[in-house]
Amino acid sequence: MMNKMQAVVIEKVTVNIGVGSPGERLDYAKELLSKLTGRKPVETKAKKRNPVWKLRVGLPIGVKVTLRGNIAHDFISKALIARRKPLSTNNFDKTGNVSFGVAEYIDFPGAKYDPRIGMFGFDVCVSLTKKGKRVEYRRIKSSKLGKAQKVSKQEAIEFVKSNLNAKIEES
Repeated sequence: MMNKMQAVVIEKVTVNIGVGSPGERLDYAKELLSKLTGRKPVETKAKKRNPVWKLRVGLPIGVKVTLRGNIAHDFISKALIARRKPLSTNNFDKTGNVSFGVAEYIDFPGAKYDPRIGMFGFDVCVSLTKKGKRVEYRRIKSSKLGKAQKVSKQEAIEFVKSNLNAKIEES
């Protein structure tokens, strides 16, 4: 029997649509994310100035939604169906995060094409953790996390294979 503090769990799922500029397309992306997730999206702002793309610091260029709990688990299952291709080991980082993109939102189960919105893709970032990670972030008596409490790349791959029924190919 495995120690319950060593079990890998989904901390959060972040769904992101990057548009690149404010305006009508940003509003459509916001509407699409709220339809797909059932949550109110938040605007993401440019952090750097780039005159070539007419970006300045603080300009809204995308939208994101953070999901937790059962809603996050259900969303990942649907997003993996929409992805169609198997995940690569390159989709995993060394700290227990998984990221992948969905090219077209119409592949997402339950989503219908809206000609007014047009075609968008979105990114899904899944943060995996183990119980007890809070000690790193709490205000009083914070401490470093032990090596056993950190999610490794291999543990993340095993979790996604077994709990989310995803196919993973070596790269």
